[in-house]
Amino acid sequence: MPHFILYCHGFQSSPQSAKALATRHYFNNTFPDIRFSTPQLPCYPKPAIELLENLLQPYKSWQLGFIGSSLGGYLVTYLAEKFGGRAVVVNPAVRPYELLQDMDQELVQPYTGEVFRLDSQHMQDLKAADSEVLSQPENYWALLQTGDETLDYRQAADKYQRSKLTIEQGGDHSFVGYDNHLPEIANFLINPQD
Repeated sequence: MPHFILYCHGFQSSPQSAKALATRHYFNNTFPDIRFSTPQLPCYPKPAIELLENLLQPYKSWQLGFIGSSLGGYLVTYLAEKFGGRAVVVNPAVRPYELLQDMDQELVQPYTGEVFRLDSQHMQDLKAADSEVLSQPENYWALLQTGDETLDYRQAADKYQRSKLTIEQGGDHSFVGYDNHLPEIANFLINPQD
């Protein structure tokens, strides 16, 4: 069965982020036969989710693998629950609709320059994608660092407690040393029996 791997960047990030670039480079060079995608996500939740769902439609019968960082981790959890497949979440957001609800200010997407503002409707759109219960927790691997300055790693440790769980002391929200995990990430996504 052919493989499709989707990488989802986090809030205010991009396919040009260090992790996204490292992941693309690794998969393109190590597994050139695997279809890999890391789209630029819209700033607003609903269009971002619609873009991802539309992107996945042609690959529904393929073996799907997801990698998501921060808000991307929240989104790929939703996608894995909806479409099946395995997901690796890196310092994932667990309840981003709570984290972002007070961000009532004009924001600028640092990679695209888009100016946007989040409101309560956007938080409802995010909440609609919440996967509170993981139907197959064994299909997830959460990579967490206790030094994450943006998110409380304990929320993710609780949500993914029945999944494969790696908690490293220290680090930060970017997940220091992420590149070192890429061979094991690929194995987790590509070889479900391992």
